[in-house]
Amino acid sequence: MSSAELTPTEVARWAARAGLPLTDDRHAAVAATADHIHSVVAVLRELDFGDTPPAGAYRAGKEKHDAAV
Repeated sequence: MSSAELTPTEVARWAARAGLPLTDDRHAAVAATADHIHSVVAVLRELDFGDTPPAGAYRAGKEKHDAAV
């Protein structure tokens, strides 16, 4: 998806193509929501996770803690 904002007309076309026709009064609201979601995802894509292991590698409750507290 490009960084250009979706227009209400594009939203109506994509929704109809997906089998989710929208009433005319919803096009602008759905376009604004989609643009907001796109901007949040764009920020997440910029994050550098480096050597962070995938979540599946984390084992909650399996760590040994120092008993001398």
